[in-house]
Amino acid sequence: MAYFGNDAINRVNLHSGIQAFAQGAGGVFFLVFLLKAGVSIPLTLAAQAAIVAGRFLIRPALLPLARRWGLKRMLLIGTAALAAQYLVLAEVHGAGAMLMVLCAVASGAEVFYWLSFNATFSTLGDAEHRGHQVSAREALVAISGIAAPLVGAFTLVTFGPRAAFALVASIQLLATLPLLRLPNIPIRARTEGALRAARPGIVFSALDGWFDTFFLLLWQIGLFVTLGESFARYGGAMAFAGLVGAGCGLVLGRHVDAGHARRAVLIAYGVLASVVLLRAASLGSPELATIANALGTLAMILISPVIGVISNLAKASPCPFRFHMGTEAGWDAGCFAACLISAALIAMGIPLAFVILLALPGAIASAFVLWQLYPARRDRLP
Repeated sequence: MAYFGNDAINRVNLHSGIQAFAQGAGGVFFLVFLLKAGVSIPLTLAAQAAIVAGRFLIRPALLPLARRWGLKRMLLIGTAALAAQYLVLAEVHGAGAMLMVLCAVASGAEVFYWLSFNATFSTLGDAEHRGHQVSAREALVAISGIAAPLVGAFTLVTFGPRAAFALVASIQLLATLPLLRLPNIPIRARTEGALRAARPGIVFSALDGWFDTFFLLLWQIGLFVTLGESFARYGGAMAFAGLVGAGCGLVLGRHVDAGHARRAVLIAYGVLASVVLLRAASLGSPELATIANALGTLAMILISPVIGVISNLAKASPCPFRFHMGTEAGWDAGCFAACLISAALIAMGIPLAFVILLALPGAIASAFVLWQLYPARRDRLP
């Protein structure tokens, strides 16, 4: 069966489900907790820009480590390191020294994790079943997203940030367990052409980083403000979104693998653009914003299988690890620019609803790049 025929990918996807629970219980509260701790919206966005800038600077230093250790150890270290950022987050109280410590810790943890995860998923996955495998992963992520925000909100409100984020850190550490029996993937000491092969992925990732900033990060802030800065209501909205999204991505994944990827790109990004407009219009209305948030989760699940072509390009490249060094640098650059522009516009008094609309150019350009990457015929799929 295409969804579960690859044991290594099954382990990676199970890991993703546990990781998503930690993300849903803690990660989705990352930026909004900073707001609640007294950090302004522009400064919160500037902190996010500092995190991705740190990732960009740290990333080249990981290549020697990857050559020495292999991808499995890198992924285990990255997964465990993500737990540390939650422990630091609980200690942030306004724009002080702990905020700078948080930015440094999060930069190191995220660059370790995402670079090794993306390279591992690209290498171990099957090009002909990529849509199925991505869909299965996203289904697990969506299922985790139902209960996790409720757990995060409850522990934050009932026991406070230290207990809540300690629990999240513990769950994050559990995500290492499915990885223990993965095969180790060695990294070549030398290779040629990896960066050249990554150019389409770098372009797409830069556009995606721009889009994600407005559609995901800035939206979390807008939703939290619209819901009265209530952790309970915010967690409930995120849980409702997970309920709507669970299982929906499986259909489009089959569509991609059946050779209809271009049609899937149009469907996914058409839905995505519509949700951007709805989200911008919904700010200020808790009920409408909750619906827009849920539809956004569905839209993100729809685009995940079509983005799988980037993983296929990485698998076919001379070195998937170096390939993703390039693509993630592109994502960081796009996110960095979008965060700083957003911070400046909001500081100038531009409404959040208008700023969120800046996601649209990124969505349109991303769809155009993916359309070009997918051939018209399935037998020429990268």
